[in-house]
Amino acid sequence: MRVAVVGSTGLVGTQMMKVLEERSFPVTEFFPVASEKSVGKEVAFKGTNYKVIGMAEAIALKPDIAIFSAGGSTSLEWAPKFAEVGSTVIDNSSAWRMDPTKKLIVPEVNAHVLTKTDKIIANPNCSTIQMVVALNPLHKKYKIKRVVVSTYQSVTGTGKKAVDQLYNERDGIQGPMAYAYPIDLNIIPQIDVFLENGYTKEEMKMVNETKKIMGDDSIRVTATTVRVPVIGGHSEAVNVEFENDFDLNEVRDILSNSFGIIVKDDVKNLQYPMPIDSHNRDEVFVGRLRRDESQANTLNMWIVSDNLRKGAATNAVQIAEYLQRENLF
Repeated sequence: MRVAVVGSTGLVGTQMMKVLEERSFPVTEFFPVASEKSVGKEVAFKGTNYKVIGMAEAIALKPDIAIFSAGGSTSLEWAPKFAEVGSTVIDNSSAWRMDPTKKLIVPEVNAHVLTKTDKIIANPNCSTIQMVVALNPLHKKYKIKRVVVSTYQSVTGTGKKAVDQLYNERDGIQGPMAYAYPIDLNIIPQIDVFLENGYTKEEMKMVNETKKIMGDDSIRVTATTVRVPVIGGHSEAVNVEFENDFDLNEVRDILSNSFGIIVKDDVKNLQYPMPIDSHNRDEVFVGRLRRDESQANTLNMWIVSDNLRKGAATNAVQIAEYLQRENLF
């Protein structure tokens, strides 16, 4: 399997290489790819140093898979060029997610819709991924009517500049600002730009992507996304209204027996998921399961996952694993 990682010098690209290694993906040839300013730099993969190459050179090498984490404009320009030479692109940006001709994939939910003709596959937004992993098995059983979600998202979702801002503020150092405001000892109720309806792009991603991934436009979703001074994972408070009533013990059983989910829900012993639990893990953690006492057939739950891994790199690699396992190249 000839694999290119596009954006290999970035936060997510580095995680993609790490996940490919850890999961022993069958890479026979490896091509780290980045922008012209990074060409010639070295990155380590499976104990070997590789020189970063540019886009045109990578396309000429015709990799079987090109995993992109290089931003939307880069994906729009270059993903079709990789696809034209026969590469299957798995793209982590928002560029292709809502394109009706492209599949938006979370393997635990909808990998079965993939075919050999899908040459550009979209990786969803990090906060959407962890939510639908937890929601999908419950939707199958009880049918979801409405979701109200509030997120508490790690600075790693913004990138290295935001991580540096947090640590600089913590150490009393003035430096470049990734956000319009301080993030240490603060929270910022804005992720991405505001739209005309008063919601941010991140909030509307969660609304629209959830429906597309779960294949059900009848699910109503409303979101508030918030940046918090955390390293290691995103957290979500999710209120879910079902068409059918549920038993809490059955909900725990369904989630516990669903692939990729770890239930941590023992409040008597103060056991509940936190970002520190999910850091460098691939699972989605679920806890604080309880009925909404203000409304019938409604569940409150708390969902946590590492946004750089399951929220980005791991999900992309899992898509590649599915393609390889089902011989869809």
